[in-house]
Amino acid sequence: MLRLALKMLLGDRAKYIMLIGGLTFSSLLMTQQRAVFNGLVSWTTSHMRNMRASIWVVESRVEQVNETKALRDTDVNRVRSVSLVDYAVPLFQNVVKARSSDGSDKQVQLIGLDAGTLKGRPTQMLSGGDEALARLRIANNVIVDVVAAQRLSAVRGKPLKIGDTFEINDREARVVGICKTEPHFFGYPYVFTSYDQALQYAPRQRKMLSMILAEPKEGHTAYEVSRQIEQETGLKAYTVPEFEKATVNWVWKNTGIPVSFLTTIILGFVVGVAVAGQTFYSFVLENLKHLGALKAMGAGNLLISAMLFVQAFTVGLIGYGIGIGITAVFGFLVRPIGQPPFLITLQDLTGTLFSILIICFLAAVFGILKVARLEPAVVFRG
Repeated sequence: MLRLALKMLLGDRAKYIMLIGGLTFSSLLMTQQRAVFNGLVSWTTSHMRNMRASIWVVESRVEQVNETKALRDTDVNRVRSVSLVDYAVPLFQNVVKARSSDGSDKQVQLIGLDAGTLKGRPTQMLSGGDEALARLRIANNVIVDVVAAQRLSAVRGKPLKIGDTFEINDREARVVGICKTEPHFFGYPYVFTSYDQALQYAPRQRKMLSMILAEPKEGHTAYEVSRQIEQETGLKAYTVPEFEKATVNWVWKNTGIPVSFLTTIILGFVVGVAVAGQTFYSFVLENLKHLGALKAMGAGNLLISAMLFVQAFTVGLIGYGIGIGITAVFGFLVRPIGQPPFLITLQDLTGTLFSILIICFLAAVFGILKVARLEPAVVFRG
């Protein structure tokens, strides 16, 4: 009987194609929007992957990693004095004005690293290597990421290379290395230099220290050490998972991005329910006489319901597979460009599958309610 159900489904090619088309669009819309949203959220926490550290110590009111509230210089020694801290180093981060050799001004994310340890240094060097990192200790030397090399170039299509210069707040910056970083949420390119040099580039303020990067002593967890830092200094200390979670929560509470994407995802679900439900109900109406004949031959409502579920879930799984395939192609095409951000996870695939199965279940229920009230005698009417 279940094979007969599939033959009935494939026999009506128009309805079959409409069902798959509607479910494919629904699957594509839900998965693609979730992947783009994941990509945007990953950009909000890119700092922690571009500048790796186990513990991030910030001013007590800081809620997310892209926020900067300056600390006192003495706070570094206060963190170092905590017994479970292996070492702690200062970090400068701020958005400053840079000027390329053609005179155009750009905003860049300036990162100042501790000269002794270079903690927070870029992890993917494309040009210059370890020698470039060591040369950051020399005055006016900087490492730029690929985006900065493109935007600060004097001639379009010819990015900055090692030895080229540009200005940061009217001070010369000499490129000694090119690195690759994950995109910043606000789109700022990264420029790395030493902490002392960053203070020379940045506009002077009473307090210049942005963050403190710390590592726990061997045998102690980052979480344990973070709590001790908070207890002894009154500063806020985040582990990487805690800072990521706090940043994502801040995005949910303070921006309209999640609501915008959630609305589109819900719209994809509603479209799937509307198209699949209406089309499948129409399919059932056109096959009432065949279903009535089956009931007249002794088929019960349970068996016919199983047939309808098989039909609905068959088109659902096919539509889901095609939708995911198109989403994967979309991600493959935009990956070299980097716009829009695209990050698909197993949870996204599972969530979309669950949503499609719900759509198919509802579509089948619409048909089952109609068949349940069907009299077998309908097959004998003209």
